[in-house]
Amino acid sequence: MIRALVAAAVLVSPTLALADVLEVQPVTDDVWAIVGPLEQRSPENLANNATFGLVVTPEGAVLIDPGGSWQGAEMLHDTIRTVTDQPVVYVIDTGGQDHRWLGNGYWQAQGATVIASDAAVEDHHARAQDQMIALAQFLGDGLDGTEPAYADVTFATDYTLDLGGFSFEIMHRGGAHTPGDSFVWLDERDVMFTGDIVYVDRLLGNGPARDTDSWISVFEAMAAFGPAHIVPGHGRATDLATARRDTYDYLVNLRTQIGALIDEGGDIMDAPQIDQSAWAYLEQFDALAGRNAQATYEEMEWE
Repeated sequence: MIRALVAAAVLVSPTLALADVLEVQPVTDDVWAIVGPLEQRSPENLANNATFGLVVTPEGAVLIDPGGSWQGAEMLHDTIRTVTDQPVVYVIDTGGQDHRWLGNGYWQAQGATVIASDAAVEDHHARAQDQMIALAQFLGDGLDGTEPAYADVTFATDYTLDLGGFSFEIMHRGGAHTPGDSFVWLDERDVMFTGDIVYVDRLLGNGPARDTDSWISVFEAMAAFGPAHIVPGHGRATDLATARRDTYDYLVNLRTQIGALIDEGGDIMDAPQIDQSAWAYLEQFDALAGRNAQATYEEMEWE
């Protein structure tokens, strides 16, 4: 009897863990967002603190972003199995953050082909060691099994993947949150997968690999498609108006106010005092707003 109870607990626990970490959000026919938590990387989320996209076709599934570690990718796979029995045959890396590529090795071991921009792969090579060191601190044993693995197919600016009656148009239009960010347009379902070009529900992070000026232009290129549905890099699937409010408008305000501060002779210590209160409703605002302002000052000081 005790052995049976233990066995039942082993079977149930992963499902409960998945429910606590990853939420499956239907977007439209054949398309789902797999939404991770909005907080920092941890042993519980295995660096899956991001949003991933899933499209199921008659010829297999396409995953937008692989998860942040080998074990994180395995967690993501377990979640995908609650949606479809189709194998994941392609994975698209949309950028250079850990959850956009460090799960690649897991999927390649399952037989999937990984696609990424040339600029993203260059960024992966450049920052792999730093990201692995940081993840070792965040994940502990949760990083076991993870090794940097790079895309099988790369492209400079545009790549089209045709699969099962769908055309995935993958476009790199410049740096944004990271140098190699791409967005993925699925015209048949009027869905845009943006990776870290779009944050909703939480404040974006203006990290060391960003280019906020280019980020604004890349957002505009993405928005020109007028998507009905957006699967962002962080937060729940949404519409273009919300994406614009939470990401584009924030970036424009950040650069406008920091530009004015620099023109007035202010220094980097003054940067956290700029007015960002219109976005105080977003998760992580208190943790990131001041840092974002100082990072933008550093970026704009020599523009």
